[in-house]
Amino acid sequence: MEHVKPLLEDESVPVHPDHDPRHPLVIFGDHRFCAGENLTVQRMAGPHMHSQIELNFVLTGHMTYWFDGRELTVDEGRLCLFWGMIPHQVIDRQEGTRFVCLYVPMSVFLGLANLSRFRDAVFRGAMIEALEIRSWDRDIFQRWREELLAGDENLTEIVRNELTARVLRIERDGWRDLREEGSAIASFSANDSERVEHIERMLRFIAEHALDSISADDVGNAVGLHPNYAMSIFKRAVGHTINQAIVRHRLDTAQSLLISTDLSITDVAFESGFGSVSRFYEAFSERFVEKPTAFRRRMRSKGQPPA
Repeated sequence: MEHVKPLLEDESVPVHPDHDPRHPLVIFGDHRFCAGENLTVQRMAGPHMHSQIELNFVLTGHMTYWFDGRELTVDEGRLCLFWGMIPHQVIDRQEGTRFVCLYVPMSVFLGLANLSRFRDAVFRGAMIEALEIRSWDRDIFQRWREELLAGDENLTEIVRNELTARVLRIERDGWRDLREEGSAIASFSANDSERVEHIERMLRFIAEHALDSISADDVGNAVGLHPNYAMSIFKRAVGHTINQAIVRHRLDTAQSLLISTDLSITDVAFESGFGSVSRFYEAFSERFVEKPTAFRRRMRSKGQPPA
């Protein structure tokens, strides 16, 4: 099947290769710590999603994302990061814009102590921009990219440690949420690696199966945990329930379908994993404070995002 080409030609593979070609989302199943190969920013044919945290450092020019229904522009010399499970698409860029793009597994962020507000903003769909840019950031991000692409495990571990320190500096030096902030989520200690791994695997399972008929029990069973325990640690880590995470993922998918396709509202509902149109309307209206038809009309009246 012909699918949406990602902005970066890394080794990610679509989890749902059998989707109808009209489907705009390609969910990438590569969860590694890695770097995008391309330095030159290109417009994307449609929104896509992936499980890692994405960091962008713009070397030259500027780029504009469609991100969860908003246009967000990142300028030259700026650093931003966001969770790739929020549908995103580069809809415009200055000709010749260049950037470094790094993909960081969510487990790195779950394991950072004392960053609850920062992590909460990331996992609730914020696009974070660092307020303080260091003189060496441009060179160090390019070096990290080169070392990750080299495929040396020892170098990769060094980059992981250095990048973790850079994220800690973002929290210390200040950052702004280009969208919105939420309430704090619990911190995990650095030695609580098993629990962090469970959370990451549950988030991954939801990302890969939310469009199917799954429940909170299915998510817990998929990672070998009793459902009640799975629900407890998930809520503590991410700040909302497993069922809420499933619904959110389905709504993110529906939002992109409404903008990027001409599918009927009924087809959008079922393509997004909802069992009934009425439940879809209820969930969509509750989150976005407008009906799906009004949302589609409003977004398209802005010409957003362009094909």
